[in-house]
Amino acid sequence: MDYSGELVSTKQTAKGIEPPITVWVPSVAPSGFALYLGHAFPAWSGDFFVGALKERSLHRVRIRDGEVVLQETLLRELKARIRDVRGGPDGLLYLLTDDADGALLRLRPAPTGTLAGRSTAGTS
Repeated sequence: MDYSGELVSTKQTAKGIEPPITVWVPSVAPSGFALYLGHAFPAWSGDFFVGALKERSLHRVRIRDGEVVLQETLLRELKARIRDVRGGPDGLLYLLTDDADGALLRLRPAPTGTLAGRSTAGTS
């Protein structure tokens, strides 16, 4: 499918090629892709992370027994085109954005005693 949702081709999948497990229609323009095996986010272990250029977000996808059982869209509030996603040797996730003022971002768990990324004591 094209970004618009229009079909690019009507040809069937060739023999020996497996169809995708999930698709986004219209396309989110998927980019970098990582399987998370780190220790910093135990609840995310075994989940896939996919950058979304057009949607300007990060997708977390859990696949079990060949089927998607959970999808979550993250970091939409950044409004950044996520170009690449990697798991670091420190167990954290690293993202590369491709905007004119692009950045290398490190995702890490919120410190203990915070609520929605803000300190409960009023400091950040």
